[in-house]
Amino acid sequence: MIAAKPPLILRPSAHFDERPDPTDISLLVIHNISLPAGEFAARPEQSYVDALFCGQLDCSAHPSFSDLANLRVAAHCVIWRDGQIFQYVPFEKRAWHAGVSQFAGRERCNDFSIGIELEGTDNIPYTEQQYSSLLQLSRYLLAQYPAITAERIVGHCDIAPGRKTDPGPAFDWARYKTALKENKA
Repeated sequence: MIAAKPPLILRPSAHFDERPDPTDISLLVIHNISLPAGEFAARPEQSYVDALFCGQLDCSAHPSFSDLANLRVAAHCVIWRDGQIFQYVPFEKRAWHAGVSQFAGRERCNDFSIGIELEGTDNIPYTEQQYSSLLQLSRYLLAQYPAITAERIVGHCDIAPGRKTDPGPAFDWARYKTALKENKA
């Protein structure tokens, strides 16, 4: 069964560059994000997260944004609470999502990974729509990039321990991995 490409809403970001080896895409990293922390967007295209990834965040809009001034970051995709998927960076390009990171003895995970953000926090349950969209997108990516296996799908916490905690305890890894294996939503 061929995995269908999920509907992606393109929101081009400039926060990417070329991969050192475009054929070496072998890791999928799941993150979470909300700006301000714990607040979710009523309209994703008008969210602070969207503005951050598009390089248009007004850092004076909230006191917690002062640390984000001059930050150039974007994941390949964000899955919003309603299940919509925005794509910020083409999968074949190196998105700036992982920061200082290491997986299986290899540093610079941005070089060989795809990053997916879930709108959320470590401790607030993710929505049914997000799990459904994440599964659809994951199946598509696994079909497109065979070097990404179930064992090579990790959280940001796994590649940057001590620095990052996402997607956090609210993310149901067992549910996700079981559904991915069973090929159902």
